[in-house]
Amino acid sequence: MNRTLYLASLVVCVQMVATPASGGLVARIHDSGFAQAHDTYNGMGTASDGRIFYVLSSEKYDVGAQMYCYDPATDKIEHVGDVTEACGEKDAKTVVQGKSHVPFVEREGKLYFATHVGWYSIIDGMEKIGIPPQGWKPYPGGHFLAYDMAARKFEDLATAPRGEGILTMTMDVKRGRLYGLTWPGGSFLRYDLGKKELKDLGPVSRQGENGKGEQYRTLCRSFVVDPHDGSVYYTVGDGEIFRYRYDRDAIEVVTGDDMRKDYFGFYDPTSAGHMAYNWRQTVWYEPEKAIYGVHGNSGYLFRFDPRVPEVQIVDRITSLPSKRSGMFDQFSYGYLGFTLGPDGKTLYYLTGGPIYVDGKRLAGKSKTAMGESKGLENLHLITYDIPAGKYTDHGPIFYEDGRRPYYVNSIAVGKDGTVYCLARVNDAKPPKTDLISIRK
Repeated sequence: MNRTLYLASLVVCVQMVATPASGGLVARIHDSGFAQAHDTYNGMGTASDGRIFYVLSSEKYDVGAQMYCYDPATDKIEHVGDVTEACGEKDAKTVVQGKSHVPFVEREGKLYFATHVGWYSIIDGMEKIGIPPQGWKPYPGGHFLAYDMAARKFEDLATAPRGEGILTMTMDVKRGRLYGLTWPGGSFLRYDLGKKELKDLGPVSRQGENGKGEQYRTLCRSFVVDPHDGSVYYTVGDGEIFRYRYDRDAIEVVTGDDMRKDYFGFYDPTSAGHMAYNWRQTVWYEPEKAIYGVHGNSGYLFRFDPRVPEVQIVDRITSLPSKRSGMFDQFSYGYLGFTLGPDGKTLYYLTGGPIYVDGKRLAGKSKTAMGESKGLENLHLITYDIPAGKYTDHGPIFYEDGRRPYYVNSIAVGKDGTVYCLARVNDAKPPKTDLISIRK
């Protein structure tokens, strides 16, 4: 049974027991009008004017991802553009730009982001860049893009080499540098805005998700910049933390500490279906000049001080039901919906929680070879006040009719604290993904 049919069968089994009256939160669905929207990972952000920009992905070879903007002040959604067209590939008959897998970063009135492939072929049980249908050319590679919010125009900056997508991206806003990680090979890219120069520093984690056996490693989904010296930090599946040094334009391993912690669990980094010892999502916390992040599978919040260097376990920020059960959640890679709120001190985290039917925990598949959910779960909103050390589970989230949002791996927080994410909003086959909003 494929994953869509499996989850649909679980929905039928438990939808009658869902209720927003059980102390949880109610989510509102915003209809963007893209019927073929598929799961989006990251792909969103809050602009300085309070508008929410987001990309709805596509898994088609001939239908590209679409970019939208929601304005909370007017409660209206605007279609910003077709991402494939923004890359100059509208009539190229190449496999389209199906995704954006990265958060938006704003600089001088422009939003910067990157594109990714959405058309896959399953080879040896693993997702690979899709084989083009007859009459179509292969995927040309992901792009670094800029969107001028005032002029409402896109700028195509650079294309990833070897026809790979751009899986991970961050930006050094101060120095005007974009950094990316390609998929599936895992090459580290940097693009200098001033020089209009793209540099490929090569693979950083063996053969990445294109490898087999000892050469396979799940790739890091989150880069984080130290704004003071321009360093870029990321992890590999074996647990090492790496640092790109701006002053040397080179990469080095961080010595002194790593992500191999007993609390995170024990992993074989050569096997698929989990993030191993990679961190899942991270943010820079300026008051402490430190990185806060979450380890995906275990749901532990950690603090990494690059100046010591030292990784400290802070708290387990999974949902309360997950804490009490002592079990991992259903999404095999952990959750990307983790960000620092507008107050600069509160972490927001969208994570899973077990569902109980007749007192029994609803079980999912025992394992998966891909980054997917093993079964249906509740979506919980967690906040963590860093200075106060205060963890709060705001409860499970439901739509007004009692159904559950699921496959959530994105987050943006509005200026008023409203939480936005991209979630599956119906139980069709295949299901549709769209923007939803949640008020605490």
